[in-house]
Amino acid sequence: MKGIFVILDGASDTPCPFLGNKTPLEAANTPNLDEIARKSKIDYCYPVKENVAPQSSNAVVSLLGYDPAFAPRGPLEAAGSGIKLKRGDLALRTNFATLKDLSSLAILDRRAGRTLSTKEAKLLARAINSEVKLPYKFEFYATVQHRGVLVFRGGFSDNITNVDPAYGTGLARSALNSKLKFSHPIDDEEDSKLSSELLNNFVRQSFKVLDSNPINIARAKKGYHRANVLLCRDPGNFPVKFKKLKGKWLALGYMPLEIGIAKAAGMDVYRFWYPKLKSTDVYANLHYGLKQAVKYSLKMIKKYRKKYDYFYIHLKETDIPGHDNKPNEKVKMIEYIDSYFFYYLKKWIQNNKLIITADHTTSCQQKVHTADPVPVLTYPFNPKQKEQRFTEEDAKKGRKIIGRKLLEENFF
Repeated sequence: MKGIFVILDGASDTPCPFLGNKTPLEAANTPNLDEIARKSKIDYCYPVKENVAPQSSNAVVSLLGYDPAFAPRGPLEAAGSGIKLKRGDLALRTNFATLKDLSSLAILDRRAGRTLSTKEAKLLARAINSEVKLPYKFEFYATVQHRGVLVFRGGFSDNITNVDPAYGTGLARSALNSKLKFSHPIDDEEDSKLSSELLNNFVRQSFKVLDSNPINIARAKKGYHRANVLLCRDPGNFPVKFKKLKGKWLALGYMPLEIGIAKAAGMDVYRFWYPKLKSTDVYANLHYGLKQAVKYSLKMIKKYRKKYDYFYIHLKETDIPGHDNKPNEKVKMIEYIDSYFFYYLKKWIQNNKLIITADHTTSCQQKVHTADPVPVLTYPFNPKQKEQRFTEEDAKKGRKIIGRKLLEENFF
């Protein structure tokens, strides 16, 4: 083993009044990460570039050293979900969301309250695939919780806008009190016009199917958000494949996007099945999911550290509390990772390299990704200032890094 690359999704934050104007990384009790930090260099990084609020897809692609402009999220999510694409197949990432109605287009919740169970999502996907009628072949897949992938089979243009006000061209932006925006072509080509019209037709038809579905009627009676619309974003019409990274890599895989990126980069993937959401207690599910992710991360390294040069570990759960303005939940997750992941990791990194960072800042106050830089820890290093932590404020004392240079400068 030569190195371990750890991404704590959205762990970076802005000061939270509820935490005494500290960030969750500052407020968390992290003795093991602190011990590693004292032997490391702490810098700050713009995952894509300055003044850009990235989403996870283009941020992770950039942090691995690739150009995110050639890596649309739709095909990456499809690959991570085991969906085979041919050039010309149009793939989009989707969210089950809650729409007030088709006249106002008001989005009440981007993720259907995060209460959509795996079983409900699969049944709704089945209804969409059987009841929506289009002139071209399509497939809709429910993946994990509110997430999904939509694929139109054939020869379609991806030069169209999103049906999702929170994202544009791989970037995140505020979507509070937002309205659904139907897709339109970005150029004057007929196939782009066809693609946007087809997508809009799908969204309208699927809303009618979903809104009247017995599952959503029952959810509304219980006071839950209906999962009655699909927010579609980041279209791509080709399978994504990158130049293989140097060395032999093994990635932990449990979310479609990260699995898709790892495959595109030529990594092997160590998979485990994420626990299904069976109730409306999404945070109980998230904490259990984090527990499983940490467990399998350690198992993966322990079992294969003599076989692989590098490990890529992406822990997703720390991002969700930022979107929900739950700083205490983010603190709990960071402390769990410290106690049960970094406690063991610090014993295994002698004579090896380690990078710890976040793919973007997710602000609890703003409930969205922001353009703020993220802290980066690179081990080993003998800093003059030994009392430092893996925090946003301490990172500002270091040097500026642009995401695409991170691995090249620190691993290879």
